[in-house]
Amino acid sequence: MVIGNVDIVLPDSIFHGSVRIENGKISKISENTRNECSIDGSGSYLFAGIVDVHTHGAGGYDFMDGDILSFENAAISLLNHGTTAFLATSLTSKDEELDLFIDNAKRAKRGAKLLGLHLEGPYINAKEKGAQDERYIRNPNLREIERTIEKGEGLIKRVSLAPELRGAIEVIDYLAKNNIRVSAAHTAATYDDISKAYDHGLSLLTHFYSGMSSITRKGGFRILGAVESGYLIDDLYVEIISDNMHLPPSLLDFIFRFKRHDRIISCSDSMRAAGLGDGPSILGPKHNGLDVIVEDGIAKLYDRTAFAGSVATGEVILKTIAAKLGPVEASRIISLYPAKTVGFDKVLGSIEIGKSADLIITDKEFNIQKVILNGEVVNEHNN
Repeated sequence: MVIGNVDIVLPDSIFHGSVRIENGKISKISENTRNECSIDGSGSYLFAGIVDVHTHGAGGYDFMDGDILSFENAAISLLNHGTTAFLATSLTSKDEELDLFIDNAKRAKRGAKLLGLHLEGPYINAKEKGAQDERYIRNPNLREIERTIEKGEGLIKRVSLAPELRGAIEVIDYLAKNNIRVSAAHTAATYDDISKAYDHGLSLLTHFYSGMSSITRKGGFRILGAVESGYLIDDLYVEIISDNMHLPPSLLDFIFRFKRHDRIISCSDSMRAAGLGDGPSILGPKHNGLDVIVEDGIAKLYDRTAFAGSVATGEVILKTIAAKLGPVEASRIISLYPAKTVGFDKVLGSIEIGKSADLIITDKEFNIQKVILNGEVVNEHNN
């Protein structure tokens, strides 16, 4: 296959030309070759497929629904909207539900590429629980996480927890030793807590600003929190929910101005209602999750006290970041850097020779026209 007459969004520039694909991989990037194009892009953008390392589901399905069909249908919905690779993300839940989540991940075959699993909870701080189910929140437990990691058989690539909790540092040490990315999430940590955890292997802040501490006062003294840590610790990655809701445009501008761009990764944090309209929905397992309501393009708890994940699709992620930073920088933040955080940047996440041909073609307003996985067109949009 040859995709020609496209503005190819490379890691450091835009090149008008063609991309040749052989055996599911990018084999050549060159000037347009007449009469050889399988797909004529008509001057559209060609992006690397979106890599989402924090998504709970989409299209009416959650990865924790407990059956293989729901797991795969969520992955298919992600793919249809431009996400070609992802980490399936859990929520604080019953142990049996987490075990089913892992079992189904082992069996899943269809949809976007499953890079692995991201465990969000249950080791979080109830003070910053957001829409997580308080019934199952608990302190980190080394024996318990060892069992879970062993059950995962290499699938678990990331764990989000509150580093200030009793037992957290011991668990962080174990995870870091096993090359599992450790994130701070739903946390009331101080700067000192984050700094200590960083020294032990914590390297990312989950959904930056959401479910995390900021400056507080104690006895007249100002105490820095997790948010400030994201700026003060240069090498610490921050993950942003790119739906223009969790982080309004002005706050996104602030982050992009004061945080190193190569330490920013985008995610959807999407729940089952992603790609659907407003109305009632469920966060987490369909038989034991939390009832939520989607209003004006955002999921909320019914009492409106907290957001409940996002309904953003891959196209929303792309449009949000590209509108702020342009195509090249957007592609790094939505694809290359997320792939790097979970160790897949050598094989996907950018348009480079030898990498997997996971691609999306968009118009100049970043509306998706075609989704390509392993060199095969899997979805075409009529915009």
